[in-house]
Amino acid sequence: MAVASFILGLVGLLVLNLVLGPIAIVLASVALWRGTARRGRALLGLGLGVADLVVLAALVSVDNTVSWGLAG
Repeated sequence: MAVASFILGLVGLLVLNLVLGPIAIVLASVALWRGTARRGRALLGLGLGVADLVVLAALVSVDNTVSWGLAG
């Protein structure tokens, strides 16, 4: 679960941050709660999941949309 949260958090920075960010956070939390041997990956997954939501919030505040569109 720790590795899955890391990968989903990393991919979530590029696409589907609204979906992949919370999933990465949940997977990382469960992995940490279960006492995973890959604690570093779980923490990175947790951080990346939070970063996904921060990027989403920044995009929404800049152009009032949840898409990566280039309005001109």
